[in-house]
Amino acid sequence: MADKITIGVVGAGAMGRGIVQLFAQAGHPVRCHDAQPGAAAAAVDYVAGMLQRNVEKGRLAPDAFERIRAGMSVAGDLAALAGCGIVIEAIVEDLGVKRELFRSLEAILGDDAVLATNTSSLTVSEIAAGCARPGRVAGLHFFNPVPLMKVAEVIAAVRTAPGTVQVLKSITEGAGHRAVVTADQPGFLVNHAGRGLYTEGLRVVEEQVATPADVDDVLRDAMGFRMGPFELLDLTGLDVSSKVMASIYEQFQQEPRFRPSSLVPPRVAAGLYGRKSGEGWYRYENGKPVPPSSRPVPALAAGLRLFLDPHAAQADTLKALAANAGLIPVTAGSDADLAIVQPWGMDATSTALSLGLDPAKTVALDPLTPFGLRRTLMLTTVTTSVVRDAAHALLASDGVPVTVINDSVGFIAQRVMATIVNIAANIAQRGIASVADLEDSVKLGLGYPHGPLGWGDRIGAARILAILRAQHEATGDPRYRPSPWLVRRVALGMPLVSPEAAR
Repeated sequence: MADKITIGVVGAGAMGRGIVQLFAQAGHPVRCHDAQPGAAAAAVDYVAGMLQRNVEKGRLAPDAFERIRAGMSVAGDLAALAGCGIVIEAIVEDLGVKRELFRSLEAILGDDAVLATNTSSLTVSEIAAGCARPGRVAGLHFFNPVPLMKVAEVIAAVRTAPGTVQVLKSITEGAGHRAVVTADQPGFLVNHAGRGLYTEGLRVVEEQVATPADVDDVLRDAMGFRMGPFELLDLTGLDVSSKVMASIYEQFQQEPRFRPSSLVPPRVAAGLYGRKSGEGWYRYENGKPVPPSSRPVPALAAGLRLFLDPHAAQADTLKALAANAGLIPVTAGSDADLAIVQPWGMDATSTALSLGLDPAKTVALDPLTPFGLRRTLMLTTVTTSVVRDAAHALLASDGVPVTVINDSVGFIAQRVMATIVNIAANIAQRGIASVADLEDSVKLGLGYPHGPLGWGDRIGAARILAILRAQHEATGDPRYRPSPWLVRRVALGMPLVSPEAAR
């Protein structure tokens, strides 16, 4: 195919007009069609208006605008798409409607033309099965807003020809987007890799370990996620997200790693969808969340004796904080008013007992989260309120916020990160995508600060594996069984992301 391919776009909604803009800006002639009279013309005008604003702001030269505008046209009917080298559909998520469209397009287009679906939830192979030339059919899944979300999934269906994948990858990357290639599996790549944030966040709340706001605070403030899982669920709408969670679970043959939460259906039934309904996991006024009340910082009692686990990852920083707060260090747990431990992949109760400490006087501090951002303070099952308040006061004494949670193997951050890394490892195990494509898709599509496997390397793959095994042993839940891909790499001392894939 020539460098500049005439591209047809069927569907003039938000996704369709975003696709029109992306490829028109890349210099391709683009024809837009919509079954609704006037919709395609409105979409082209909308894109022209967006580009005109860029001209006014000095971001686009006037002559470049004219070239782009001249390259966009309206296809009054499907027949007007004849001669297009690629047609991308962005219409309603209905299998029958998409199949009928593709059958009609095959009768109009040349034998070498590529048909791409922007579906986010249907199996591409099901759509292609209704075509006479399924080898020329693939998925090309963009994210909204298309011009700004710099990643697109190229989905190879079972019968998609390698050349079809290469054509879609080439034009997408030529338009400035990262094209990640994925197998035709539920959730494709981005939504598949993103399951862990939701499922484990919900599980933490199910177990009464923490509140939704606690989970969001820790993952956003301490781990660098743009939003926590409950903020995201409120943004997308729990009515929509609940269907996606259930669909992926069923499509993966009820794989326990993707099991939806029993907390969700009652909230959907009650109409607590999130921002659009005025209340979800949070309450909203004028479209803005009403902050939940936070736990006040207690006063720090004088003369407290502190025992600090000598193996604590942040021992030196904790010693300095305690000294500044006037606590008295002791070397025997039996002499302490307060004992602080920092376990990996253990709960506070088990850690206290393993160290011979009094669980009533023991708390745990998550060693995973950076000390200066937000601290997660975990109680044992019997930590007294006096000890809880003393630990909270100490850890907040330098102004860093503290989240207090109940006992849990792996705190919040360790649990969620281990789940995310494990799902990513299973994606690699199954060959759904390359490690490089997986890493980039999550950073660009989900906005995570690191790719999941690279993040696992930063934390330590052996630690991730230990957390998963501890959760599996404590709960017996198969959702925590480690991926063989992860297990083997830890056994061999291999990184999860090779230096070549990291570049």
